[in-house]
Amino acid sequence: MKIGIVGFGHLGECLYNFILKEGEKHGLEIEFVWNRSPEKLSLVESDKILTSLEDISCCSPDLIVEVAHPNISKQYGATFLSIADYFIGSPTALADEAVKTELEKSAKQYKHGVYIPSGAFWGAQDIQKMAILGTLATLKVTMKKHPSAFRVLEPLESLNKSVKDQPVVLFEGSVGDLCPLAPNNVNTMAVAAIAAHNLGFNKVKGCLISDPSLGGWHIVEIEARGKVTDSGECFSVITTRKNPSSPGFVTGKATFCSFCASLLRARGQGVGIHMC
Repeated sequence: MKIGIVGFGHLGECLYNFILKEGEKHGLEIEFVWNRSPEKLSLVESDKILTSLEDISCCSPDLIVEVAHPNISKQYGATFLSIADYFIGSPTALADEAVKTELEKSAKQYKHGVYIPSGAFWGAQDIQKMAILGTLATLKVTMKKHPSAFRVLEPLESLNKSVKDQPVVLFEGSVGDLCPLAPNNVNTMAVAAIAAHNLGFNKVKGCLISDPSLGGWHIVEIEARGKVTDSGECFSVITTRKNPSSPGFVTGKATFCSFCASLLRARGQGVGIHMC
């Protein structure tokens, strides 16, 4: 299985090294690596470097892995799907309904799969099962990080810079409204909205908290509730995920492992959008 990696930040480098080290055991090999800043590809063999995404048709990957920015899916997602399956590491892109529709159309047209890694979203498949059965009533995801770990846009950027000693709620509302404001930070919430497809981006709630006391920790709290039964009972699950991270990093350490595991599952599920 030939893998093309689009983006060579911390996640891209992690996946590249994983394939170099474990690829033979799992039947994986590097087809190409692209990065917006080519000078950061010093670790990559020169014959594996793709200098322009416009030249991607010259490559023959089985799976293209995006770990760069949600704009990549908007600009190149359909092109990627014309030649390979597509692994979207920045699923906040799918908060844009036009992008989601285009990718679904292209996947069907070219008979390829779109894979969404669960990343830091614990219990994605359980949420998806409830969504399939229509028993999921509400879902809220709260993310707490040190201010230095946020890469957000205005008006959240100014609010985050104003954080001093106490936690500050940067945003609380629909995940669909939050994704354009924090495209690099709330992929976990985007995964939640994709898994909870009966609610979607507009009904899944997100809360972003900037907390200077957290240091390198990334905290994700998930609260899922089922529909109230005739007897007045309500199924509910509340989980808290504490992910260690290096100070200032957008991605927690456990999430790197999660992405490697998802990469191994991103195959053979056919046409359409799949969680992995």
